[in-house]
Amino acid sequence: MIIAPSVLSLDFTKFNEQLQILEESQATWCHFDVMDGHFVPNLTYGPIILEAVKKVSTLFMDVHLMVNEPRKFVDMFVEAGADQLTFHYEACDNEQEIMDLIDYIHNQGVKVGISIKPDTPKEALDPYFELVDLILIMSVEPGFGGQSFIESSLEKIKYAKSKINELKSRALVQVDGGINDKTIKLVRDSGVDVAVAGSYIFNQDILKAVDSLLKR
Repeated sequence: MIIAPSVLSLDFTKFNEQLQILEESQATWCHFDVMDGHFVPNLTYGPIILEAVKKVSTLFMDVHLMVNEPRKFVDMFVEAGADQLTFHYEACDNEQEIMDLIDYIHNQGVKVGISIKPDTPKEALDPYFELVDLILIMSVEPGFGGQSFIESSLEKIKYAKSKINELKSRALVQVDGGINDKTIKLVRDSGVDVAVAGSYIFNQDILKAVDSLLKR
C-alpha cells in the first residue's frame, strides 16, 4: 500500500523539518488538498506551496483539486511540478466535459484521477475506470481535515476495485479522510492501493505514524 501524507496537516512553522522526516519515512507520495472556497467551504493553498515542496522532496506529487472549473487550475499545477492531478466528478457539468478534461491532463504529461464525494453514487464512476490512473473515494465530506471516517465508503472502495479488476484497468484506488491506525485495516481489506492521511501523521511522531499505517 502507498501512504500519501497530506500537506494540509503539515506544521508550516516546521516546513523543512517535517518534509525531511517524510523523505526518511516509508511514505512515497505527498498529497496536496487544493480548495478554492467555492466547491468546498474552505480555502487552502495554490501552486507556490507545491513548488516549495518540490524543491526539497523526491516524493510523488499527488494534487487533489477540490475546485470549481478544474480545467483552469491544471496548467498552473502542472508547471509547479504535479505528477498527478485528481479532479471531482461533481465539479463537471457532463460526461463529455469529464472526458475532455481527462485527455487534457494526460496531454500535459501527468497522471489523472477522478474523485467522488460521499453522497455521489458509485455508479457515477462507471464511464471512467479505463481512462484514468486513479479513483479517489472520499471517506469524509471534502473541505476540512480531522473528520471521522464514513464507513459507507467501504462499499464504494470495493465496487471500484472490483470494476478495475474486471476491466483490467491500470487505475489505483485511493481513499482520503479519517485514516488512522484503526481505519487503515478496513480500507486495506476493501482493496485500497493508496491511503491519504493528514492529522494522524502530522499530529504525532511522523515516522512511527507512517509505519503504523503500513504494518496493520
